[in-house]
Amino acid sequence: MTEEYGLLDQGNADGPGDEWEEIDVADTEADRIARERDREFAEFRERVKDSDQFKVEQSVFDDATLAALYKLVQDDYVRAFGGPISSGKEATVYNALGGDAHDEVAVKIYRISASNFNDMREYLVGDPRFENLRGDKKRIVLAWVRKEFANLKRAAKAGVRVPEPLAVQRNVLVMEFLGDDGERAPTLDDAHLENPETAYEVVREYMRRLHDAGLVHGDLSEYNIIVHDGELCIIDVGQAVTVHHPNSDDFLTRDCANVASFFQRQGMDVTGDELENWVREHADPDA
Repeated sequence: MTEEYGLLDQGNADGPGDEWEEIDVADTEADRIARERDREFAEFRERVKDSDQFKVEQSVFDDATLAALYKLVQDDYVRAFGGPISSGKEATVYNALGGDAHDEVAVKIYRISASNFNDMREYLVGDPRFENLRGDKKRIVLAWVRKEFANLKRAAKAGVRVPEPLAVQRNVLVMEFLGDDGERAPTLDDAHLENPETAYEVVREYMRRLHDAGLVHGDLSEYNIIVHDGELCIIDVGQAVTVHHPNSDDFLTRDCANVASFFQRQGMDVTGDELENWVREHADPDA
């Protein structure tokens, strides 16, 4: 392999942690703040709602979401907001200034009212962490955000390059911003690959490390792999499931087919079946 896309060193990996980490969706400090609506929060609420970058997203910023942002500002995870850098069906990601250790951060806000539970269902059914949340859309979305935070931590411990998770509060996730000057780094689809063979080997190895950590991404493709500072970074891991999920084999097969299809278009002779076999054959039997 060349040095064009370096792999993270696994030497400091701590292991995957508890397979069934509890996901707590009890009321948070943000919920208490939203109920009490103290004077400082009321001022923050009006300031955010009057700002230009948020006027097009009024449906996202209910009082509870604003209270979550207010708490993150109080805790010095966020100092000032920029504009949106990406928007999907379930969430919008904003650029922001973070605390002293992180000049720029990404703030991902999930829309509780607009989130499509049907899109989430195939990743939730069979996951024991969600057994008691059926039918409660708000709690499902809040659990989904905490699941993404937990998945990011688990992937990072396994030596997979992902955005560093910094904080989670209700339906808001704060993480490392992958980009420069407010512009998100390009996806694998947008980047010009001078050496697709090396990129393929890095993605393949990260898929193996995820699998060893007990995770399958579930939606991996060229659109959620970022090229940043000479590294390939896996993003959007909210839907990632454990290998014990009843659909995990199907998800891994789909991930491998998507990744292989992209690299086929780069001129490589690879197949989804070959990639999946490699991931399984090179998996750590003790993981």
